[in-house]
Amino acid sequence: MMIVDVRKSNRILSHSCEADGLHLRTEAGGVLRLSPKRENILRVSYTQREALSDKTGLGFVTDETVTGWTVEETDDSIALVLPGLRAVVSREYASIRYFDGEGRLLLAERERESRELESFDAVKTVIDENTQVEEIATADGVKRVIRQASTVFDRKLYHTWLHLQFAKGEQIYGLGQSDDGAFALRGTTQYVHQANMKIAVPFFVSTRGYGLLSGTDSTAIFSDGDEGTYFYTEADEQQDFYFIAGGNLDGVIAGYRFLTGRAVMLPRWAFGYVQSQERFESQEELVAVTKEYRRRGLGLDCIVLDWWSWIDGQWGQKTLDPARFPDPDAMTRDLHDLNARLMVSIWPNMAEGTANNDEFAEVGLLLPASDIYNVYDPAARALYWKQAKAGLFDHGVDAWWCDSSEPFTPEWGHKVKPPKAVAYAEFVRDASKAVPSDITNAYGLVHASTMYEGQRSATEEKRVCNLTRSTFTGGQRYGTVLWSGDTAASWSTLRNQIAEGLSFSASGLPYWTMDIGAFFVKKGPSWFWNGDYPEGLDDLGFRELYVRWFQLGAFLPMFRSHGTDVRREMWHYGDEGDPFYEALAAANRLRYRLLPYIYSWAGKVWREDGTMLRLLAFDFAHDSRVYEIADEYMLGQSLLVCPITEPFYYEAGSRPITPERYGREVYLPAGCDWVDFHSDRVYAGGQTIFAEAPMDRIPLFVRAGSILPMASGLTCADQLDEAELELHVYPGADASFSYYEDAGDGYGYEQGEYRVTEFRWDDKSGTLTVDKDNDRAFTLIQH
Repeated sequence: MMIVDVRKSNRILSHSCEADGLHLRTEAGGVLRLSPKRENILRVSYTQREALSDKTGLGFVTDETVTGWTVEETDDSIALVLPGLRAVVSREYASIRYFDGEGRLLLAERERESRELESFDAVKTVIDENTQVEEIATADGVKRVIRQASTVFDRKLYHTWLHLQFAKGEQIYGLGQSDDGAFALRGTTQYVHQANMKIAVPFFVSTRGYGLLSGTDSTAIFSDGDEGTYFYTEADEQQDFYFIAGGNLDGVIAGYRFLTGRAVMLPRWAFGYVQSQERFESQEELVAVTKEYRRRGLGLDCIVLDWWSWIDGQWGQKTLDPARFPDPDAMTRDLHDLNARLMVSIWPNMAEGTANNDEFAEVGLLLPASDIYNVYDPAARALYWKQAKAGLFDHGVDAWWCDSSEPFTPEWGHKVKPPKAVAYAEFVRDASKAVPSDITNAYGLVHASTMYEGQRSATEEKRVCNLTRSTFTGGQRYGTVLWSGDTAASWSTLRNQIAEGLSFSASGLPYWTMDIGAFFVKKGPSWFWNGDYPEGLDDLGFRELYVRWFQLGAFLPMFRSHGTDVRREMWHYGDEGDPFYEALAAANRLRYRLLPYIYSWAGKVWREDGTMLRLLAFDFAHDSRVYEIADEYMLGQSLLVCPITEPFYYEAGSRPITPERYGREVYLPAGCDWVDFHSDRVYAGGQTIFAEAPMDRIPLFVRAGSILPMASGLTCADQLDEAELELHVYPGADASFSYYEDAGDGYGYEQGEYRVTEFRWDDKSGTLTVDKDNDRAFTLIQH
């Protein structure tokens, strides 16, 4: 008969109050630390070694322990008490229950064995005669993958599990962006790793007004299903997470930003229309397209130079092909004279034989057996910026498009889409061969720091704007806008994009966008090149889909069109008078009308840790009917946006259809009245209505008790300085609005060079009051 080695319990044997918090030791030899970081934030750390580390994840900016906490004991528990948070530790099992300052239970860990660690040997790759590297051709270029290599022991790490018990009726959001429309996360399993169409952020929020932020830089798994509810991390020195009792979702996001850094201001032009496509091929074409937008009176603020700006065959080289871009200085000057900016695509990989690659290889600053720069080495980051500055920034380039910033995408090496668990395992395998396994998810974050810190060192006159495909905890402090990757054109993809953007914004990062119309329109040889429209622009079904995608894009933080297979300039979808063209032009005009509102919300993102793209639970957590609505959202706190996600006029192949009605059902959240933006008709909240949606508009509602600042006639963001401001008041409740103004570029705002004008509406008296020192002219329009 086998002799059992009895498992030791997690019973608390001793505890002590230290400078960094409450320390508890268990019978099993574990050390648990509760470290207060704010009156409502607690860092919880656990190890089975003798001592805990003070090291934090790469995305964190503070780890100071606050004072003002106390410890309360009973026969059954030991509690750490803060003004806004109470953490009660079971003496018997060391599990924790989290309460808010009023004593309301927010979250409970599983009663027994709520935290589990499994030690493993982490290894480092050694490049020697045994190394085998395969080159795989993908739509992202040729990827070099280590198939076999020698390894040596690096250190001991843990796989970690945190077991949780959610409350009945509670809903969970966040964890970055999925690639399948994941939104309300209860009852799901989420693999938190980077991929072409996935953005990993190990942070989730709850409708009960709390958030849980993991301290990991590795991959993770969230699961709420038959195997229980847990959060697993792949490789860490210890278990580390932060519990944030925010009171509501805005308070939770504020706590996340306290820990990981404030979101910086993007340049004002970044909130205008951004025209991209795969790809503009010459200096002449870029300027000509910009001139055509100006000729037509259509709004445009930025034009984008996609990949292959380099000499043919020199993938990733950060200089322009002189044959097609003979005078970069003149090109950017011409664009600037047209009130447009230039964004250029850059990559973390540089093909062998390029001058950029040679410079990295000579000093050993590439990842093992790779053409990707080692972003974790400060010398590599400095060299990468030096190249980008000399080759592009010094010629007047205004913004960066950091493509393939994961940069490990094994799923793109398959002809058939791999199952989620397989894709996760392959990412862990491939990324861990190139970088330490405990930082595999953070490449995009540190890559963004390369560009932000480099540009800030070069000038304070131009704000960093970095459109990037990957980020991680803390990416908001580096001037990033994330996009959803290389999607395929279909109505189901369009529906999923809404949910994915809302999920991402609930993860603490404020700026997200997508390829309007999807990247792939036709069907190619691989699983991801899977659009429904082989005839491209000749298919009226695709033109209708593009219009609806464009209308959604007009109500996102960044309004940007991009993709391959077909042209993306607005006039390729019809000319003046054509219903497709007129619908696109109407959405473009409306975006620019709303620019004063949108840019003021950008100011709120920076000043108040605000969230611009808001799933409905941000503002209506009292109404449980909104918890799983993934196709409506708030832009700011005044506009309810209801995109159209099905065809009304044409199916694929230009097949005409005739629906019973042209519109969609809309749920209007309870707690306020709603005003139809297009008709001014007022509806009571808490009901579902049918909203008309002909080709030229989508349902849009204004929350009663709102002030919307607008401007007319803009075709670029710089015109806002001289535009006449319109204040649209939607009565029904008292209202206020903080109108934000600054120079539109540069970092003077950090030194106080901005102005906020407070407008207040008294609904009972029907009067508007304005800050007495305001000198901005405006027209009041009451609806």
